[in-house]
Amino acid sequence: MVCCHHYQLIAGCDEAFRIDAQSMVFGPGCLSEAGAHAKSLGMTRVALFTDKGITASDHVAKVKASLEDAKITVAIYDDVAVEPTDESFKAGAKFAQDGKFDGFVSVGGGSVMDTCKAANLYASYPADFLTYVNAPVGDGQPVPGPLKPHIACPTTSGTGSEATGIAIFDLLSMKAKTGIASQHLRPSLGLVDPLVTHTLPKNVIAATAFDVLSHALESLTSRPFTSRTKPDNPAARPYSQGGNPWSDMIAKEALRLVGEHMVPAVTDTDNLEAREYLMWASSLAGVAFGQAGCHLPHGMSYAVSGLVRDFRPEGYPQHQPIVPHGMSVILNAPSVFRMTGPHAPERHLAAYACLGGTHDAGPSEAGDAVAEQLIMMMKATGIPNGLTGVGYGMDDLDALADGALPQKRVIDMAPFKVEREHLRAMFEGALTYW
Repeated sequence: MVCCHHYQLIAGCDEAFRIDAQSMVFGPGCLSEAGAHAKSLGMTRVALFTDKGITASDHVAKVKASLEDAKITVAIYDDVAVEPTDESFKAGAKFAQDGKFDGFVSVGGGSVMDTCKAANLYASYPADFLTYVNAPVGDGQPVPGPLKPHIACPTTSGTGSEATGIAIFDLLSMKAKTGIASQHLRPSLGLVDPLVTHTLPKNVIAATAFDVLSHALESLTSRPFTSRTKPDNPAARPYSQGGNPWSDMIAKEALRLVGEHMVPAVTDTDNLEAREYLMWASSLAGVAFGQAGCHLPHGMSYAVSGLVRDFRPEGYPQHQPIVPHGMSVILNAPSVFRMTGPHAPERHLAAYACLGGTHDAGPSEAGDAVAEQLIMMMKATGIPNGLTGVGYGMDDLDALADGALPQKRVIDMAPFKVEREHLRAMFEGALTYW
């Protein structure tokens, strides 16, 4: 197969990959189109999910006005938690069930969009909460069928959740993040308005941009789709199918955009063009990892977020400790890519070039080259110096490794077989970088 000449076909493994094209509208001011799109999707009574930090924002007001102009009844739910938990997911689901809505709209960051996905799921197919949660944490049962229409309107340039069928939350009983993944959770439409990035604090831009970067980098370096056992039922190909020509192409462009525009977007508040490019990169990276899957930086990040003690970063709510998602991901990433580099050197070198790397690195230096490029970008944007910068130390390595180990859905997408000792070693390597 010509398009897959760089993918080695393996006897008994898959020879085909699935392409799911996400429906999105991208452009300045497109939030004002929400009503027209909702009407075309058959919505008449809508639950508008957001969070209290932006309930009074122009973004929410613009979407609500557009929906009401289209004669659609709107009920606002703004009790979404930043970094949602199983309890906040359940509360959102109860609101959705009680309201008997025929459509959903989310306006906010990844926490809002993911909460809305979960609320839509449990309102459409009520079940015990762990029924659809990824195994081995939950039962991992498949979502039974299509959900009600959902228009996702991101207000941060990071998660790409408008393009994925993934909803992430913090399972309080385990002090670790997990999620639900299904093609049915993918929003019906993403309305991506780059103007929303103009007012974001620089720390939020930095954290969310590193989430974009890692989505794309993990997609590009994930295990190839040809290494996965061929399914008996072709319709049963997993949501995270592994790297493939479609995800590779999109991931590389997302990396190029982040490499060029992230540092200017964070360090120069007047550079609005750079921020808008990051919004485009976010959606592209969402498409890429929605097709291929993420791996170790994300799998390890869930333990970093879940076990946080006292860290409260500037630009985020201060009422409770938090390691923002994009930050928890990138703190692990240089250590991870040093270890994964030897297992897919050509892909790491391609990523290094996309990120703007200029050194003439060879295959044996691929992982280190990516790591040094990431560290340079972390320094330039004010990211903490590794895990010690958010309160972790040597005494936490076992707890971090144990917290990451259940994240099989993402860890198994790494380009080599990962054991607990690998996780502990990578966490140790992530304690400090400079």
